[in-house]
Amino acid sequence: MSDELDKPGTEKPNIAAPPAHDHGKNANSRRLLLALILTGTFLVAEVVGSFVFNSLALLSDAGHMLTDVAALIIALMAIRIGARPADDQRTFGYRRFEILAAAFNALMLFAVAIYVLVEALNRFRDPEPVQSTGMLVVAVAGLAINLISMRLLSSGKEQSLNLKGAYLEVWADMLGSIGVIAGAIAIRFTGATWIDPVVAVGIGLWVLPRTWILLRDTANVLLEGVPRGMSLDEVRRAISEVSGVQSAHDLHVWSITTGNVSCSVHIVVEDIAQAEPTRTRVAQMLAQAFQIGHATIQTESKQCAEARSTHS
Repeated sequence: MSDELDKPGTEKPNIAAPPAHDHGKNANSRRLLLALILTGTFLVAEVVGSFVFNSLALLSDAGHMLTDVAALIIALMAIRIGARPADDQRTFGYRRFEILAAAFNALMLFAVAIYVLVEALNRFRDPEPVQSTGMLVVAVAGLAINLISMRLLSSGKEQSLNLKGAYLEVWADMLGSIGVIAGAIAIRFTGATWIDPVVAVGIGLWVLPRTWILLRDTANVLLEGVPRGMSLDEVRRAISEVSGVQSAHDLHVWSITTGNVSCSVHIVVEDIAQAEPTRTRVAQMLAQAFQIGHATIQTESKQCAEARSTHS
């Protein structure tokens, strides 16, 4: 078996060429940085305002705006830190840092959302006065920041999934700001302070499912699970249907970070003399059909595979 595998062309890793340089990368980085400065500055102002004006809705919206800040930071890190080359210590580079930051963000958001929900229950039992005017001013300013950030990110969102994700986060937070504005107006004209915790709970319930999805997806990446939306059976079937492939086994598909999928597989080739062309066809199919940019493909003869199954 080892003699067969040692033949030239029977085992070669295929590492797809790095994606073409994105000439808009620096522009995207500047847009993200500016949006981050605006959103981060207002996040601090909104947290301060929530305590000054005693508004739980503002605090809840600040928790939601925290997701915007985290999304912008993660997107910026994906461009800057993720671009660092691999070295002898980190052979895949620094792209996994994006996932670690996202997981930390999800856990922090859960803590904020739980705090807001518990505090809201206390306010239902023991209502507290809310300064609706100050609450309204802060919420309107937050809406303006959201609109400016959306404008900054909109020009590049169709060319970059990274930027598009950040854009959608800001868009979702805009809805939260509108909710706080509506709540402040209602409190001002009705005097019903229970509206504030209701709005806070609504925003918290809006954030929690998205936070759970974020935590679930980051955990799947950290556990090197099959990327969401991809079927291992479909990948195996597609490999087996490539011309010259007898069968496929020891198939693993995982991702280092979002959108960066890797694969390793052993294929049994029909003609060992055609191992290299067959391996190349499999690599091309994986890149085109499944966007797998990094594939390590080991080729084996039928006899080698049978010998392996006999000894297993």
